Amino acid sequence: MGEGNLIAVTVVGNDRPGIVAGVARVLFESGCNLQDASSTILRGHFSMMLIVLAPAELGAEKLELQLAPVADELELAVTARSVRSAAPAVAPPTHMVAVYGADQPGIVFRVAQHLAASNVNITALSSRVIGSEDQPVYALMLEVAADDEIESRLQTLRDELGMDVSVHPLGSDVL
Repeated sequence: MGEGNLIAVTVVGNDRPGIVAGVARVLFESGCNLQDASSTILRGHFSMMLIVLAPAELGAEKLELQLAPVADELELAVTARSVRSAAPAVAPPTHMVAVYGADQPGIVFRVAQHLAASNVNITALSSRVIGSEDQPVYALMLEVAADDEIESRLQTLRDELGMDVSVHPLGSDVL
């Protein structure tokens, strides 16, 4: 399946069994082929992002209408938008950056801004507030594509945030 429309589909709703199955069923029955998919649960809310290759006659608006019944049934917010083809080959992640410390506004912004200024590409990001309610700890994990100087460039960020920032090289993976 090489020709067709590339469509980004987003799905958000309270987590429950059957969301992936319901959305995947509609995509399959519509003749779509999943190109990339990512999902997670954020504070009890399921979220999923998909890039699908739809048949040439199926546009984003029509696909969103076809997804509407499953969205209504499972109380989901589902959107479908056309996207342009992009080079699937991006620099693979080379390092894992872990940031831990007292929860405070602006952590993700400041870390992402610092990495961008160093020409470091974030390929995956995950964060959670852990610890107790009276002593929340913010945990941020980022996969990044960077050179081996990344650890020394993060020293100023450690000092500015007053947080633990560690860097670990990644091995090659299959997925």
